[in-house]
Amino acid sequence: MSERKPVDVAVGVLIDGDERFLLTSRPEGKVYAGYWEFPGGKLEAGESVEEALRRELHEELGITIGPAHPWKVEMMDYPHALVRLHFCKVYEWDGELEMREQQAMAWQNLPVEVVPVLPGTVPVLEWFASERGFSGATHKG
Repeated sequence: MSERKPVDVAVGVLIDGDERFLLTSRPEGKVYAGYWEFPGGKLEAGESVEEALRRELHEELGITIGPAHPWKVEMMDYPHALVRLHFCKVYEWDGELEMREQQAMAWQNLPVEVVPVLPGTVPVLEWFASERGFSGATHKG
């Protein structure tokens, strides 16, 4: 059996002035539809992580982001794909958030109230807990 080649994905961790972070639901028709995640998408050929994130967040949310601050990289082995997630914190953006893929959105703090949470989102919640000195469950389920 051949090794699966990882799919690179740029992920935006949007953080507002109240230190809340944005989670969006995966739209119908996608793997893990209805699960909550940080928004983003696959890198296209020749794109940097920041270029892909800028494009994806405009396509999905209708916003133009300011600087993307590279944060962490996490590998997730899902049944359908091996995914390398490039997480970037984003503190500035222009435009009103529009859910262009009929997804839902929720500004969250720890512990996260929305369910279910995508497995690739869980490590990020743990990173936030560590940074923010939060103890206890980071999410339900």
